[in-house]
Amino acid sequence: MNKIIEFKDVSFRYSEEEDYVLKNLSLDFYEGQFTCVLGHNGSGKSTMAKLINALLIPNDGKVYTFGYDTADENLEIDIRRKVGMVFQNPDNQIVATIVEDDVAFGPENLGIPREEIRKRVDEALKIVNMYEYRRHEPHRLSGGQKQRIAIAGIIAMQTNCIVLDEPTAMLDPVGRREVMEALHRLKNELGISVILVTHFMDEAVNADRVVVMNEGKVCMDGTPREVFVKAELLKSIGLTVPKPLELAEKLKKAGVEIGGTPLTPTEFAEEFKKITENRG
Repeated sequence: MNKIIEFKDVSFRYSEEEDYVLKNLSLDFYEGQFTCVLGHNGSGKSTMAKLINALLIPNDGKVYTFGYDTADENLEIDIRRKVGMVFQNPDNQIVATIVEDDVAFGPENLGIPREEIRKRVDEALKIVNMYEYRRHEPHRLSGGQKQRIAIAGIIAMQTNCIVLDEPTAMLDPVGRREVMEALHRLKNELGISVILVTHFMDEAVNADRVVVMNEGKVCMDGTPREVFVKAELLKSIGLTVPKPLELAEKLKKAGVEIGGTPLTPTEFAEEFKKITENRG
């Protein structure tokens, strides 16, 4: 698997008066992976995300994005052509009064020919299931729809990787589901690498990889099952586990032995069915 982003002994703080948010962080991300980065507030996960496409520059160490040194100001455009960024508040990302114009904004800034932009915008909106809203006013859309418009704008720029900093934090459950479905479609159908920073454990269960940060460092790194099976360690740093696994743990304490490590409602239902069948 090809390495696309490298953090090499990276330390960062926002001012000389403050403590370091990241401390000698070394971490790699790989092509075609869906990676979830988890951590409580102040763990450094959002700062890490902003370092990827040169929104922030390390105080010490190096970040290489697709081989580009993010500290080189002359490479900012090259870096942002490779990595797109979506933030928490969708309203802060809307720049046009019509949906299709908003999606076209990025490609226009890259100097893409008009006919190519038209093609990219239509394709991007179809991928996130927002094509029928192409002539709508963004401010009339739901939060989840706005985030999908933001994602479409990244797709239209044809970036290789998309980084999302808690994009579902302000959304209702329906909006969260819409955004997550769009992200998995990007990875599975287009092969775009996805790096999702979130505090929702349930959003990480279908990722390829989960990275857990605490106090500016990586404290866990593995598949969702490898990470979430260590429930006590997660709880010790202020995190929880996916709801199906949490329910399974409560049942075990009550004397009902749920097998395996159920991370999804479907997995939990299958394990619970085994118990009822055995008792029958």
